[in-house]
Amino acid sequence: MELYFLEGCGFEALTDCTTVKSLININTRQIHMIRWHIAIQVYRGNVTIVHKDVNFHKNGDQLRRWPLPNDTGNPSYVPEEASPQIPTEGISVTDLNTIFLEE
Repeated sequence: MELYFLEGCGFEALTDCTTVKSLININTRQIHMIRWHIAIQVYRGNVTIVHKDVNFHKNGDQLRRWPLPNDTGNPSYVPEEASPQIPTEGISVTDLNTIFLEE
């Protein structure tokens, strides 16, 4: 996800995870940590990561825990293609007969 509105301006990111604070200067070979390290490098020099203890940052996970529904009221609404097929739990033998035993 590209956050173009953050490019070039300083901002502060609050987190209750101590590992996030170390991502800027991390030296590891674990692939999942390297992925996040590369993603955060875009904001190097512009971001200040502030760790707040979970006791003082009680709403830190609210956006992740209560996601918005995917409807037109959501700013990140993604229209889903309507499937013309109805999901089924089984296969009808009569359908197989018409498909495979046509003469």
